[in-house]
Amino acid sequence: MTKSLIVKLFWGSLIGLVAGLVLVGVAGALAIGNDIFVMSGPDVTGVKSGVLTWTLLGLLVLAILISLFAAVAQFVAWIGAVLNTAQLPDKTWFVVLLVVGVLGLAFIATLAYVIAGPDALKAKEEASAQARAGGASQQLPAPTAGRPGPHV
Repeated sequence: MTKSLIVKLFWGSLIGLVAGLVLVGVAGALAIGNDIFVMSGPDVTGVKSGVLTWTLLGLLVLAILISLFAAVAQFVAWIGAVLNTAQLPDKTWFVVLLVVGVLGLAFIATLAYVIAGPDALKAKEEASAQARAGGASQQLPAPTAGRPGPHV
């Protein structure tokens, strides 16, 4: 998984979480504003049935599903970041992401990776390009006119 895919997944899931929370807030505000709840003092004892009630319930279910999928995407982004950094020769990022995520702060760990983390696939490509360039520079130069070559 490339870092660019992890970044897109992270920000997309963050947008999904915010959208789910906004949708819950809007549905709740509409329910309270239209006296959907049957109250007994401060307690909700029932719900008035009607078209608006079922519409708001549908919006609430949609908001919960959006939030659930966004939370799963956040987790997948963290797993991708951990697996990406596991391929690096220096394991500092890997250990930090793994420990912070296991401690329950996977969002913060992934955010740090998205902002400043290395891309293991890009590092591998650069290392292989340097190896190819280093292999080409190890060849013996061609003899020049007037100077004997190495085989003399």
